Amino acid sequence: MFVDQVKIYVKGGDGGNGSVAFRREKYVPLGGPAGGDGGRGGDVVFVVDEGLNTLMDFRYQRHFKAPRGENGRSKSQHGANAEDLIVRVPPGTVVTDAESGETLADLIEHGQRAVIARGGRGGRGNIRFATAANPAPHIAENGEPGEERQVILELKLLADVGLVGYPSVGKSTLLASVTAARPKIGAYHFTTIAPNLGVVDLGEQSFVLADLPGLIEGAHQGVGLGHQFLRHVERTRLLIHVLDMAGSEGRDPYEDYLQINQELKLYNIKLEEKPQIVAANKMDLPEAAEHLERFRKRVPDVQVYPISAATKQGVRELMLAAAKLLETIPKKPLLEEVPEVEERVIFRAAPEPLPFRITRDNEVFVVEGEKIEKLVRMTNLNSYDAIQRFARLMRNMGVDQALRERGAKDGDTVRIGGMEFEFTD
Repeated sequence: MFVDQVKIYVKGGDGGNGSVAFRREKYVPLGGPAGGDGGRGGDVVFVVDEGLNTLMDFRYQRHFKAPRGENGRSKSQHGANAEDLIVRVPPGTVVTDAESGETLADLIEHGQRAVIARGGRGGRGNIRFATAANPAPHIAENGEPGEERQVILELKLLADVGLVGYPSVGKSTLLASVTAARPKIGAYHFTTIAPNLGVVDLGEQSFVLADLPGLIEGAHQGVGLGHQFLRHVERTRLLIHVLDMAGSEGRDPYEDYLQINQELKLYNIKLEEKPQIVAANKMDLPEAAEHLERFRKRVPDVQVYPISAATKQGVRELMLAAAKLLETIPKKPLLEEVPEVEERVIFRAAPEPLPFRITRDNEVFVVEGEKIEKLVRMTNLNSYDAIQRFARLMRNMGVDQALRERGAKDGDTVRIGGMEFEFTD
């Protein structure tokens, strides 16, 4: 089964917890703190594997979580960093954040790597909190939580040449006649519902040819196979536009030619600039020669190669022409976007917003904010000294004052990052 789009969950490993420990060597009175830091959590790393050509494996495993770092040890020994979690993907995979829509990575070449979810840093051991005022602290941090996100993997095939055209114009037959690929061929629309790849071997030169599902009117809006087809067109260097020149289904080849090119343009205007040659197929059928003559008069500047994919008439000439044209096309796997140059304008810096916000959930005050929620998760709430440090940080960040302004009183419940505390004025 060919799968070209999936949604998965990835999470970097949590950092290891810092340690609370003290020196216990003989003849060392009043030994100081000796708790080491926790190790860093592993990253989730996507790596391109040219042996893969589908995202099918991700249908059966959708959660990927890197290992956490090792906890800190006594005698000032740091915990070991965790190994990265390697996730292998096929060439042409685009990784997008499901929530923001931001493109995180565009993975093309074999061995290319991208960190998709970073592991958290290790928590600091009590050796890090020693001061002149508190030379023997009982404070250590928990490890920082690893980054987590939902991502969408979208596979855009990397082929040199793509076959485009209406359903049932003979694209699969053409692929089967010039490669060892054996796509499904039938006398009905949408026989091909997933891309098929084959290698055209011309002796001294070869290239990858992709048979892509047929287009219909409205494909740029997702009609028919729509976007599932058009995403793969973006990667090809050259298009062979296959037309049923015999008009065997009652359609006009010229109107088909205009309609398909319009769909490509509406999906991405840069597809209009992609090199294209026309394969006038089914020339072995009646009326094909007459239609071809009229077509050539209407589009005199287009390269047209009359062929019959069923009898292989003119097919080799078409493939040789495609190979020759490929030599002049640079290997650009992507439609390059040229960023617009904006004029530089200097603004006066606005005051930074508070790193948290306070809402109400019935009688509970809810404090939200990435920084403050991370601080809660990294605080060892079983340690009195750590709780006192957390309370000082809350005051310094202005949380206490903000809660008073919202009407919080002694004994009210405050929720931060899933943990509930009692407010003390």
